[in-house]
Amino acid sequence: MNLENTLIRIATPDDWAVMLPLINAAFAIETFLEGPRTNEDDLAEKMSKGEFLLGSDGSGGLVASVYVELRGPRGYLGMLAVEPSHQGAGWGRVMVEAAERHCRERGCKAMDLTILSLRPELVPFYRKLGYVETGVEEFRPSRPPKKPIQCHCIVMSKAL
Repeated sequence: MNLENTLIRIATPDDWAVMLPLINAAFAIETFLEGPRTNEDDLAEKMSKGEFLLGSDGSGGLVASVYVELRGPRGYLGMLAVEPSHQGAGWGRVMVEAAERHCRERGCKAMDLTILSLRPELVPFYRKLGYVETGVEEFRPSRPPKKPIQCHCIVMSKAL
């Protein structure tokens, strides 16, 4: 991946048509939940509280996105999505760093995120980026589970 050609920008509602398939494809791995990860109503609700950052490659094609929300002196990072054919190429790290920079520039001193316990591969990914587990939260699914599951959210944080 050539980072010189990477463009990070803030999404607008005009981007929804390309964001939806990207996010839903990236989260298709969550086969334990019904339906797509997001829809236009969900994006609208999130954009009323925070922003999505979009990552494009040198050709201008959307490759990744991440949701960021300012919560006082803390930032929140969520819905990190990388187009499946680009996963493993460094885009996740690029987008997390962009989210951190975005929040740091707006006065945040720390960044928080939550991951589902059913996605254990994410803990080491975020640890490599400097995040540590700081707690657990109840799982409140945005879409119904396909069958009864035991799940909780792992809270991870990092000083900015």
